[in-house]
Amino acid sequence: MNAEHVSVEDRRPQTSFPAIPSTQGSLVFPPWIPSQPVSEESHELRRKQKIIGRALEKIIDRGLCGHEPVRAYLTELYRRNCRPNTLRAHAQTIGSFLLYLKGCRQERLEAISREDIGGFVEHEQDLGLTPNTISMRLRGLYSFLKFLVQRGELSAEVLTRKLRIKLPVSLPRAIEPQAVKQMLAVIDHPRDRAIVLVLLRTGMRIGELLDTRLQDIDLNEQKIEIMVAQKSRVGRVVYLSEDACAVLRQWLVHRSRKSDYLFHGMGRPRLSYEAVRGRFERYLSRAGLAEAGYSLHSLRHTYASELLNAGMRLECLQQLLGHSCIEMTRRYARLTDTTRREEYFRAMALIEKGGLDGHY
Repeated sequence: MNAEHVSVEDRRPQTSFPAIPSTQGSLVFPPWIPSQPVSEESHELRRKQKIIGRALEKIIDRGLCGHEPVRAYLTELYRRNCRPNTLRAHAQTIGSFLLYLKGCRQERLEAISREDIGGFVEHEQDLGLTPNTISMRLRGLYSFLKFLVQRGELSAEVLTRKLRIKLPVSLPRAIEPQAVKQMLAVIDHPRDRAIVLVLLRTGMRIGELLDTRLQDIDLNEQKIEIMVAQKSRVGRVVYLSEDACAVLRQWLVHRSRKSDYLFHGMGRPRLSYEAVRGRFERYLSRAGLAEAGYSLHSLRHTYASELLNAGMRLECLQQLLGHSCIEMTRRYARLTDTTRREEYFRAMALIEKGGLDGHY
C-alpha cells in the first residue's frame, strides 16, 4: 500500500515503527536485532523511530498535554515517508508550542485559539529567532493544527485568517571571482579540491554531493546523476566541466576502493557535512577570506550567477539547480545580470556626455 494514501483516521493496530509509551510512562522501543548488515534504508527508518520516541518522551517528562495526538501526527508523517530532519523539525515545533501552552496554563488542545498562536509567535520572536525560522515553525504548527481539525479534536476556526510572517527578500551571496581564485590557490588536498570545484561547476547541494556514489558519475559523458534531490526529492542530472573532470580523475587515483561513495573520510565510508564545512572554513582562513561571510552554499550561488552572466536561460538554470519554482531561480537574476549592468552604463554614459537632461 502506498504510504501516502493511508488515512489519518486509520485505526488499525500500530506496527512496530512508532515508539509506543507504556502504561508507566516510559517508552518501549520494538526489538530490532538485524541478522545481517543494516542497509541505509533501515538505518534511516531507525533514525525516524528514535526521533518520534524522543519527542514523545520529552512530552511525558515535561508533563505536557497532547501526547496521543502528537504520537498520531508524527506517525502520519512517518507513513508519508518524510525525512528524519522533517520529522525532527515538526517534533521540535510542536514541543515548543506545547511548552508555551503549559507556561500559559493552557492544558487542553481543544481550547487552542488564534490568540494562543499569536502569543506563541511573539514568544519565539522574543527568543531572538529569525523571521525565516519563525515562519518555518508557524507552517509546521499549522500543519499539526490542521491534523487536529481533521480528527475532530479542534475547531476549524483556528485555521481561519492564518498568521503570516513577512520575510525579508535577501539576495543569494555569491563568491567574487578574485576570492574564488584565492581560495583555490590554497587548497592542496586532492579530495578537497575536487569537492570545491565540483560544487562550483555543478551547483549541487553539499548533501547531494556527499551522497553521490561512484556509479552515479560518468566522466566520459561529463555528468552526475542525482537520484533523489536533497530538498525536492526529484532526481536530476548535472554536468561536469573539463576542469571538474580533471580534479575528479586526480581524486579517483587517491581514494579508497573500500567505499562506494565518491568522497569518504578517514576510516569512514562517507564524508560528513561537518568535516567538509570545517575544511572549507580553514581554507577560507588561509586565503584571507575568513571574515567574508562565505559558506559552502555560496559555491552554489556562484555557479548560478556565473551561468546567468554567461547567457543561460532561467528555465534551463532552474532544471540544473533542481528548483521546483522558477521564482527561486529568478533571485539570481537580481543578484548579477551583465545585460542589466551593460544597459545601465550605456545609458549613464549618454547622460554624462550631455546627451540628455541630467548632465552636471
